[in-house]
Amino acid sequence: MTGTMRGLAFLGDGRVGLVERDIPTAGPGEAIVRSTASLICTSDVHTVAGVLPVPAGRLLGHESVGVVYEIGDGVTSVQVGDRVAVNAVTPDGTCDYCQRGFTSQCGGPLGGYRYTAQKDGNLAEYFHVNDADYNLAPIPDGLADEVAVYACDMLSTGFVGAENAHIPLGGTVAVFAQGAVGLSATMGAKLLGAGLIIAVEGRPDRAALAKRFGADIVIDPTGGNAAEQIVEITGGGVDSAIEALGSQATFEGCLRATRAGGTISNLGYHGEDGPTLTIPLDAFGLGMAGKQITTDLCPGGRSRMERLMRLLVTGKVDPTPMTTHRFTVGEAEEAFAVMRDKRDGVIKSLITY
Repeated sequence: MTGTMRGLAFLGDGRVGLVERDIPTAGPGEAIVRSTASLICTSDVHTVAGVLPVPAGRLLGHESVGVVYEIGDGVTSVQVGDRVAVNAVTPDGTCDYCQRGFTSQCGGPLGGYRYTAQKDGNLAEYFHVNDADYNLAPIPDGLADEVAVYACDMLSTGFVGAENAHIPLGGTVAVFAQGAVGLSATMGAKLLGAGLIIAVEGRPDRAALAKRFGADIVIDPTGGNAAEQIVEITGGGVDSAIEALGSQATFEGCLRATRAGGTISNLGYHGEDGPTLTIPLDAFGLGMAGKQITTDLCPGGRSRMERLMRLLVTGKVDPTPMTTHRFTVGEAEEAFAVMRDKRDGVIKSLITY
């Protein structure tokens, strides 16, 4: 199959632009998907800012759903014309990391994160999927594409943050920052049975969404030390804290807000604050406070995507209030600028094709 397509590319020096490319082709075990809906991620903004080195010309994006356009030899789980979703992380399912359950690290550190990091991203009219049988998940009938697209990264990432936080049933958890990932972590904490969810967020619109998604208390960090307030509210600190921003301040806040023996689950994409992340030793009990720090990307694979979409179909979660802006693919540059500049209360920008 031949033809051209449009996609949003990193052009170097902090610039992006809509470019024309040949439609990719499917090799053995691979698939090509025609996009119907995409979300722009803050990770794309970080990448363009230079946190993740990628070559000029690389297409951005890792949150897209669509219709199978072409399949390679050996693909049996989908057919041309099927509506499908693919996770932002696309592991091969066979390497040692995958076999041990660390699909996001497929082949090595961060190795499952292929879109943009290792190959063209999927913020384009067509995109390539490696190991299609392992990674493509059919979108259930009745589930709109603009809903299913949240399973690609936001829900998968936010929920793994809650899963890795080891929240006891009825336990206490603090989620620092309520962007799309933090809001998803708040939803995940509620699903996992947290007894008290404390969100840390200074923007009133996001604070309201945090309450809507399950937060019992929202603390405005501009009104005083959030960690100290959390310790006072809980009588010693939370069982678990989730870092969902990627800054030294919120990471340290998680450490200080968590009681001895608790878990800090890091979701943030660090790097814009500098090349190092430091641990305050008093909050870490000089290394002996029994606190665990866990980290992860969103786990990939068809099975997880199917479980996430089941939650969407049954109405257990509804992430669509996070869709604050809508654009066509021809407006992709403007959509990126809105995310980059945090304009007009943006949380997620949806692109349709």
